[in-house]
Amino acid sequence: MKRDRWQAVKAGVTTWGRGGLPGVMVIVAVTIARLTGALQFWELVTLDRFLRLRPPEPMDQRIVIVSITEEDIQRARTYPIPDREIADLLKRLQTYQPIAIGLDIVRDIPVEPGNAELTSVFRSSKNAIGVEIALPDRSGFTVAPPPALPSEQVGFADAVLDADGYQRRGLLGAHNPQQEYRFSLAIRLAERYLAARGIELGNGIRDPEAKRFGSIELTRVQSNSGGYVGADAGGNQVLLNVRSGTMPFRVLSLSQIKSGQVNPDWIRGKIVLIGMMSFSAKDLASSGAIAGINPGQIYGVEMQAHATSQIVSAVLDGRSLLRVWADAWEYLWIVAWGVLGISLGRFLRSPWKILIGLLIASISPIALCYWLILLGWWVPIVPVLLVLVLNGAGLTAALFYRHEQELRLRLEERQFAIEQTFNAIHSGPLQTLVAILRSAQEPATPPPFLPELQRLNQELRAVYGSVQRDAIADEPHLRMGSAIELALQAPLHELLYKVYCNTLEQELPYLKTLKFKIVQFDALNTSHLRLEHKRGLCRFLEEALCNVGKHAIEATRLTVICTQEGDRQVIRVADNGRGNPSDAEALSSGETNWDRETTQYLNSQLQPSGLGTQLANNLAKQLGGTFRRYPNVPRGTVCELTWSAKRRWFW
Repeated sequence: MKRDRWQAVKAGVTTWGRGGLPGVMVIVAVTIARLTGALQFWELVTLDRFLRLRPPEPMDQRIVIVSITEEDIQRARTYPIPDREIADLLKRLQTYQPIAIGLDIVRDIPVEPGNAELTSVFRSSKNAIGVEIALPDRSGFTVAPPPALPSEQVGFADAVLDADGYQRRGLLGAHNPQQEYRFSLAIRLAERYLAARGIELGNGIRDPEAKRFGSIELTRVQSNSGGYVGADAGGNQVLLNVRSGTMPFRVLSLSQIKSGQVNPDWIRGKIVLIGMMSFSAKDLASSGAIAGINPGQIYGVEMQAHATSQIVSAVLDGRSLLRVWADAWEYLWIVAWGVLGISLGRFLRSPWKILIGLLIASISPIALCYWLILLGWWVPIVPVLLVLVLNGAGLTAALFYRHEQELRLRLEERQFAIEQTFNAIHSGPLQTLVAILRSAQEPATPPPFLPELQRLNQELRAVYGSVQRDAIADEPHLRMGSAIELALQAPLHELLYKVYCNTLEQELPYLKTLKFKIVQFDALNTSHLRLEHKRGLCRFLEEALCNVGKHAIEATRLTVICTQEGDRQVIRVADNGRGNPSDAEALSSGETNWDRETTQYLNSQLQPSGLGTQLANNLAKQLGGTFRRYPNVPRGTVCELTWSAKRRWFW
């Protein structure tokens, strides 16, 4: 027993080894593609799409954007906006007592008139934060902060862009060319706002180089975080988890502030960001995760608001930061889905089952990854879909091809068997039969069995032609005998009734003794049946009726039922004949409790060859039903085929 079990396990491992090798190669190829960065673009685009598809979040009331629009530029009749306009705006905002004011407009050189006035406002405003460009551009230039502001009131506006020009990471801190550590505008604003609530900025605990407010540690981006491969992780970077929705922040215009059309509660105790919101100013940021005026573009001050809101919301509201799994878990996740794709072909042998299973399996990781994004986890989806679809679709294509090849091979083998059988019959029994016919026709008075011999000769020769046509024909017809041809597109109950009528006209000995015929042919559900199924059902009924005519000794009653019983459809043929002498003894005993041995005995007695039962069982298996032959109490035999009236899943 243990040896048999070990052999079964060994065979299963061998099957997996042979069948799973192409799938393993797919997993390895996708893993290599991810390691080389070939999938990075698609993973980043998918991240953007998931972030955009999130449900809208409520407006962050803690941050207010004061926009300088194209209308304000036209009213000032000059650009850049003069220092006097900026100074007046700052003084008006200070009257509403905001906690922090971030000026996302560079002011490294004077823009007259009003520079002296702006300098005075800067020196008196301890909550004002100016901006600089701390990291050199391609030409090596940087932009200095407003000279009047001390370093603790300066934050840089530098951004980290991906290869497609989109901003998915926020830079919190970095060293400038003078090796001075500088902080971003977003973290400067968040620091001042949270300090007013007693929460100080510090270094991380798990990662000493990370930033931390209270117990919330801002996880740094590594070079291979999430879908990134070999990314520049210089400085202190975090993934941007932008707010969803069309109105993430309240936006006020410069003209509203000047005219006093502002509710003081909108600004009091809040973070105010001042920035250009005009396309002519070209202060734009690209993001695929935010729906802007132009596809993929928003104003730079809006991106600063998102970066600031992310920090404040994580600390005060527990809003999720974007996090990633360790590399080992990510690749284990990818391999697991690849193995699932291989398993589809191992456990679902039908191509259609694999296609449906593949569809369900493909939707599952998408839904799961989207749900994880809502929880703040960025998990790989593109490589998962690749290994899953390539393995599953490849197996489906292979199964379709194998199914077609096996079908063609079976047809060829069937045709060859028919040819061999006919040749054997023609060279042997038919020649003997011809000789007997010649001998029987020579006497002046032919023997009484001569007509039966002649009919036997005709039937044997007709059988070959009929079987041969069924073997090679793909057309929707069924030939009965030598002249009757049935169209298989007709309703099944009509076909079965024609088969019944045609079969009962045959010259079979025990059909002549029938006195009572009870028939019922109801409409059957054939929406899930193929033409070969209908052909098989017709052949089954014909075979069952012929068995009555050949073996039901002294039968006087025949019952043929083709109907639906509950959720099952049934074809049942019952007679009251004696059968063979050995059968008569078994059936006349009156036993009604039939055990396994009795059933096996009756089956062996009622069908010596076993071919009819084999064909009926094969048909029942195709239909997902059952075939039975059992005694008809008090005398006779019942031949019954049942199958489900409903379409089976994956059938």
